[in-house]
Amino acid sequence: MREDEQGAERVARRLIVVQMLPALDGGGVERGTLEIAEALVRAGHRAIVISEGGRLVEELEALGAEHVSLPIGRKALTTLRYIPIVRRLLRAEQVDILHLRSRLPAWIGYLAWKGMPRASRPHLVTTVHGAYSPSWYSAVMTKGERVIAVSDSIVEYIRTNYPKVDPKRIVRIYRGIDPAHYYPGFRPDPAWVERFFTENPQATDRWLLTLPGRITQIKGQMDLIEIVAGLKVRGVPVHALLVGGVHPRRQDYWHRVQAAIEEKGLANDITWLGPRSDLREIMAISDVVLSLTQKPESFGRTVTEALALGRPVLGYDHGGVGEQLAVVFPAGRIPWGDVAGVTRVLSTWNEEGAPDTSRECVPYTLRRMQDETLDLYLGLVAEGLEVDDRRAKA
Repeated sequence: MREDEQGAERVARRLIVVQMLPALDGGGVERGTLEIAEALVRAGHRAIVISEGGRLVEELEALGAEHVSLPIGRKALTTLRYIPIVRRLLRAEQVDILHLRSRLPAWIGYLAWKGMPRASRPHLVTTVHGAYSPSWYSAVMTKGERVIAVSDSIVEYIRTNYPKVDPKRIVRIYRGIDPAHYYPGFRPDPAWVERFFTENPQATDRWLLTLPGRITQIKGQMDLIEIVAGLKVRGVPVHALLVGGVHPRRQDYWHRVQAAIEEKGLANDITWLGPRSDLREIMAISDVVLSLTQKPESFGRTVTEALALGRPVLGYDHGGVGEQLAVVFPAGRIPWGDVAGVTRVLSTWNEEGAPDTSRECVPYTLRRMQDETLDLYLGLVAEGLEVDDRRAKA
């Protein structure tokens, strides 16, 4: 057997990969974790996730992955006691890749990894999912042998705020959607449509705007209120849907949003749907999907989903959202904070029709993201084997 064939055979062996994050309750980081676990299992590897648990654990285990329940996301000194527990797990399971996805669990995982003999450590991967406030605490997300950035804007964030990070360690891997689930011809089941409008009669026969995202100041709900008010003045028969949950720590902000809706007289024009498992269907019946983030988003998965469904998206032109719109739907870019501009463009789209997005190609696919991540894992293992071979021959 040739040496290159031997190397390929070694790399093709079954990997054991551990991913660490605070919990599995929902959200982009959590969904990405499940998607990589799915790809690992499908390729014959072993996927282990360490988190405090949550409603997605059952789905994770149904994929064939394993879950280890540890409260590694709790901001308390007592969380440090899990460092030796994680270290023992890494050693006992002979883990090949340790993938850290969130700051506090990353510190637990990193310190556990750092305390292992160099020769027996797994390879370390981190993902920078967002533009965290630069600090020593956030810097742990740049400690990986490979640092995954989820967009070009995050690559630039890392280079600007952590200039000591070798650019060769940074790998941009866009998040992605499943084209079998999100595609221009998708139409919700008629029974779903009937049920939705029965439950939300105020949205019937209205020009529907949808703003997905948690109820936080960052997501721009206050801007939406101004936009809806402006559209009503222009005579647009608009109705806006807010889709996303309210964290207990965001109740004060949510009360301010509700008060602003009442003050503007928009109680019958804006509906909060709460967290939903049918966001795809909601976006599919929407006339326009909005992204009004007050800070640059790292990627903006719901923008990808909406564009893949063939829905026009209007969003502030910054961060990962601006990147996507520049590639797929440039007509949807609006300067950040330009509420009057959003209102003006939406009014024009209502009158003349939005530009057609159904023929646009959305390049951000789930399979591409999974394949690029697994290739990264396998590449690290291959590099380690090459180093071991050189040492053995020395």
